[in-house]
Amino acid sequence: MDKIKLTGMEFKGYHGCLPQEREQGQVFLVDLELGLELRAAGVSDDLEKTVNYAEVFEQVRAILEGEPCLLIEAVAEKIAARVLADFSPVQELSVTVHKPEAPIAGRFRDASVTITRVRHE
Repeated sequence: MDKIKLTGMEFKGYHGCLPQEREQGQVFLVDLELGLELRAAGVSDDLEKTVNYAEVFEQVRAILEGEPCLLIEAVAEKIAARVLADFSPVQELSVTVHKPEAPIAGRFRDASVTITRVRHE
């Protein structure tokens, strides 16, 4: 399966379990890997035969900057569901939501979750 990847998408969101996370917000990063057939797009050089990743970016933005979730697991599920619903060529995807400013007492580089979902027809 061919892949389209969007990595390091950065948004400010208000997701988290703690009141200060929901009031002050923080930076979230998202990596997305879409599995789909790209041969027709590559041969024809036709955008209609692939997925417009600018549109995917805007869908991810709407979720990250929209209604807050308590868990980044829920954010990842929303992204996966939206992409599968709105972009029919996508057969599978992996979503990683990074929360580098997570309220953890101690030194760490990143906190993240990764989910993989497959289209079932």
